[in-house]
Amino acid sequence: MLFKELSEKRFSARSYTEEPVTEEQLRYILECARLAPSAVNRQPWHFYVVRSEEQKDNLRKCYNRDWFRTAPMYIVCTIRHDEAWVRNDGKEHGNIDIAIATEHICLAAQELGLGTCWVCIFDAPLCHDLFGLGENEEAAVLIPIGHPADEPKEKVRKQMEEIVTYL
Repeated sequence: MLFKELSEKRFSARSYTEEPVTEEQLRYILECARLAPSAVNRQPWHFYVVRSEEQKDNLRKCYNRDWFRTAPMYIVCTIRHDEAWVRNDGKEHGNIDIAIATEHICLAAQELGLGTCWVCIFDAPLCHDLFGLGENEEAAVLIPIGHPADEPKEKVRKQMEEIVTYL
């Protein structure tokens, strides 16, 4: 599948079937995340795969939505701020790096016919506590993963002329 086609097919799934994600699929997705680029190759991330019922219940306390509960598994994508590269003007690149790696997760899942959705509005302090994250570790994104039970909606995107300037 060409990258443009993959990008067109990827959507935010908000309903999942009960069919599980296989170990092979999960390993492929995580390998794609591992290969993601990061500033100065610091790879300041960690991925928590949430599959046990107890831990899924904990995660659902951080984001309690009916659609979110339908996912058979989740990946909590974290930034390890003490490992992130900092530009000479003080800009830390951990947020950029985790975004790149997380989108690798989403695109790899889509390639396999799985659905995902970026969840960034959740109780991050509660997530930090429930999962025992380190002092310099931040839960940045929750990614539900599974076989989508819903269909993509039409994508609305700005025209190229609105987002690109040739100099």
